[in-house]
Amino acid sequence: MNKNTLWTALGVIVAVVIAIWIVQVLFSVMWFAVKVLAVAIVALVVFLVLRAVFRDRSRD
Repeated sequence: MNKNTLWTALGVIVAVVIAIWIVQVLFSVMWFAVKVLAVAIVALVVFLVLRAVFRDRSRD
């Protein structure tokens, strides 16, 4: 095994480790964005329901 082959193998291992780390970070960010979106949708629905409930009571 010559020096070039060793550096190539080491480069491949480092590239795979960096790629795994980047993918984990991206999935964490995407999962956080999905959770924020879900919270925003639920908050909007709750707001609309509360507004409808209080609007109906104030008309009486």
